[in-house]
Amino acid sequence: MPKERAKTEYTRIIDRIKELIRISMKSARDKLNPKERKYCFEIFGYDFFIDDNFNVWLIEVNSNPCLEESNDLLKKIIPRMIGKLFC
Repeated sequence: MPKERAKTEYTRIIDRIKELIRISMKSARDKLNPKERKYCFEIFGYDFFIDDNFNVWLIEVNSNPCLEESNDLLKKIIPRMIGKLFC
């Protein structure tokens, strides 16, 4: 795949992932923070599938995702995510 097309597909995939997250959050917003507490948060784990045509499919959303640093990538990503959460 040419570099420019790969960049375009990557951007399209990320945009679709963001769109699916927005749609799912909007559909559940009445269930999120029902007691309207200030300064509360929740981490969600989103699982996506990307098919051979680069279509993005939402598989599931976990309300209690595993934060285990079980490989080198997760050892980098999870601490950064948690750090950004509290900044």
